[in-house]
Amino acid sequence: MMKKLNLLFLFFSVFAFSQMPNISTVFLNNSKPYIGTFGAKKIPIKIKINISDQDKKNSQNYFVSGYTLMNKKYEKIEGTILITKYKDGRKRSSVYGTYEIAQDPKAENSGLFTGKFIYTFKWNKKTEKIEDQFLEFVGERKNYQTNAIETTKWNNEPENGK
Repeated sequence: MMKKLNLLFLFFSVFAFSQMPNISTVFLNNSKPYIGTFGAKKIPIKIKINISDQDKKNSQNYFVSGYTLMNKKYEKIEGTILITKYKDGRKRSSVYGTYEIAQDPKAENSGLFTGKFIYTFKWNKKTEKIEDQFLEFVGERKNYQTNAIETTKWNNEPENGK
């Protein structure tokens, strides 16, 4: 019985302390902006992540920075993306997590983006490369000046899917 408990403990400790692969380049989106909308009027927004670094102490955490383009105004952003779950599928695999990305609080009409994301992809065994990637962020943005909360949705593909 003690042997089984030791093996079980060893299995869970290896899993709990295992290093997450570095997927920081995924969040860079091939140097392209994410396209989406915010608010009830679905105002267009572009979010460009220029820097994405994996935390050395917590491999599920990523520091990101870049800028947003909203209402013809650019604003600097920085924040964190946290991976909470990985699901390895036969056809498509998925990574789930949360994000908190802040615009410059001193800028006019700026806010804090928070929510969840899902990253899905296919692994090509022949080429050993990731294919058919889709990354979507869904959440809300709280305006620093007015405290208004607006829904947000942005992803790595244009809204028309092309």
